[in-house]
Amino acid sequence: MSDFLPTGIQLTYLVAASLFILGLKKLGSPATARNGNVIAAVGMLLAIVATMLDQHVLNYEMILLGLAIGSAIGAIAAYKVQMTEMPQMVGLLNGLGGAASALVAVAEFWRLLDSSQPIPLDVNISMLLDVLIGGVTFTGSFLAFAKLQGLISGSPITFPFQQPFNLLLLGAYLAGSAYLIVTPDSLPIFLAVVAVSLVLGVMFVIPIGGGDMPVVISLLNSLSGIAAAAAGFVVMNNMLIIAGALVGASGIILTEIMCKAMNRSLFSVLFSAFGSVSATGGGAAGSSTTDQSVRSIDPEEGAMMLGYARSVVIVPGYGMAVAQAQHSVRELADQLERMGVDVKYAIHPVAGRMPGHMNVLLAEANVPYTQLYDMDDINPQLEQADVALVIGANDVVNPAARSDTNSPIYGMPILEVDKAKHTIVIKRGMSAGFAGVDNELFYKDKTTMLFGSAKDMVAKLVSEVKQL
Repeated sequence: MSDFLPTGIQLTYLVAASLFILGLKKLGSPATARNGNVIAAVGMLLAIVATMLDQHVLNYEMILLGLAIGSAIGAIAAYKVQMTEMPQMVGLLNGLGGAASALVAVAEFWRLLDSSQPIPLDVNISMLLDVLIGGVTFTGSFLAFAKLQGLISGSPITFPFQQPFNLLLLGAYLAGSAYLIVTPDSLPIFLAVVAVSLVLGVMFVIPIGGGDMPVVISLLNSLSGIAAAAAGFVVMNNMLIIAGALVGASGIILTEIMCKAMNRSLFSVLFSAFGSVSATGGGAAGSSTTDQSVRSIDPEEGAMMLGYARSVVIVPGYGMAVAQAQHSVRELADQLERMGVDVKYAIHPVAGRMPGHMNVLLAEANVPYTQLYDMDDINPQLEQADVALVIGANDVVNPAARSDTNSPIYGMPILEVDKAKHTIVIKRGMSAGFAGVDNELFYKDKTTMLFGSAKDMVAKLVSEVKQL
């Protein structure tokens, strides 16, 4: 039995890794994402059980206590956290993952120090990398959470000589790491390296504006996986290495997809302080940064345009998320379909505050997956759409990205709602989006504005459509 146990554990790890890969594959489609989550969760359960059976695990009581406490907190969070707050939740989970990985390295360093055993070079390097990546992920993710939650300003925070200061921090980390490789038993230097990694995480996120948060959340998710893989090398656990590598690789791929959707490089996202909220955007209906006029309508006129259309494309944005209007939007779509209107949803890759934010909200409202269209699929169809209904979206529908070479969002792929026969924009006012630029769409001849809260306006549209 003792000879079989190590082999059985590794075989279980292999099965768990296969389930992780299958789960990730299914997460690629909204229709199979729930099953993918279940499959990956089963894989994680197998990995945990196999690890607990390992002969190196000595204190089962503490592990079971941690599992019970963590499971309780996770279950409560799953029920209590609103879908509109899911980006903040993802940020917290990324941060906790990074912290857990960094603590593994700290605990292993402490153990080796207490045992007076020599620290192997490969383990030493793995610990230093784990501390760096895990520390940056921890503080960076919690700062991203604070920005998304509104605890601090979502605008880029910059100060003179910021980049030289960051380089100084990085140089201090490298110098400390070099010293630890030569003299691996120096606890003060190791703690100093840990502290520097935590400060680097803060400096990594503060210059990034709210408009870039989807990319940042995705990148931090990738870093949490890389930190887990590094922790796997520290404790020589194959399952941790595989799981961390999968998360890290998928996060990097998603980050690249998000950057492509914004037509920007990852370097510019991290270092250009793009995405600040304009102070000149105005907040009241009808106010703007230009002298152009807009045409506003009331819910009755909007209902007539929608009810008598043959095809309607709904474009959800962060305004819909803030107002928690997804259920009202689903009710409006159902009512229009009863009248014979063909309804589709256009999803921009960076709409909202995290990758897939709009998909998650619409899934909560039980919107059929077959009605969700990615940007590349829906854009060719918008010219045939009678009405494009924009609910709280701004930068992702701004024609300036296509026509104004001086615009900071020029070149960013957008949902081309201005090509529809008519466009209705539901928005509280004329304030700019996170890119801080005025939206040309609002002043187009075919565009009408329906000012007010997304939830209230959609509810009124539903009521008026029912009376047609």
